[in-house]
Order: sequence, then structure tokens, then C-alpha cells
Amino acid sequence: MGTQRAHVVLPPDLLEEIDAIAGPRGRSAFLVDTARAELRRRKQLAFLEDKEPAWKDENHPELAHGAAAWIRGLRSQSEYRVAGQVQRKKRKS
Repeated sequence: MGTQRAHVVLPPDLLEEIDAIAGPRGRSAFLVDTARAELRRRKQLAFLEDKEPAWKDENHPELAHGAAAWIRGLRSQSEYRVAGQVQRKKRKS
């Protein structure tokens, strides 16, 4: 991915603090990391403040009978699979 130059004006005291952390040769990387983190934070806040629910029942038909029933089904599948593995091992012995 390419990069583009951007002219950014910073107050001297802020620049000193950035240099103390990142060094004068690490300013760009520091500012990129900081900007990405802030953008991610703002997107998360916007998501949390959104009135539209993130979870939609129609996207999760496996939970139509409730989460507890779905988990019981998963566990029984796992127990069935483990029991089959134990029987195969007994036959090989």
C-alpha cells in the first residue's frame, strides 16, 4: 500500500512529547499508529451509540430454540464423537 505526504502542524510542546516517546525518526509511525487507534476507538463508540441492534435473530437460526438447547446439542455431538473414538480404540486393542 502506498503512502502520501500530509503537512501537519503541531505545537512545539506536543512535538517534544512525541519525540520523547518515538524519537524524531519515529514521528510518522507514531502518528500513524495513534491515528489508527483513535479511528478504531471512534468507530467502536459510533457502533455502541447506534440504535440499530447488532444481533439479528434471523442471522442465527441455530438459536431459535434458545442458546441452552443449542449448547446441549453441541455437547451431545461432542460426547457422541468421543464415545465413538473410545470404541474404535477398544476394537484396535
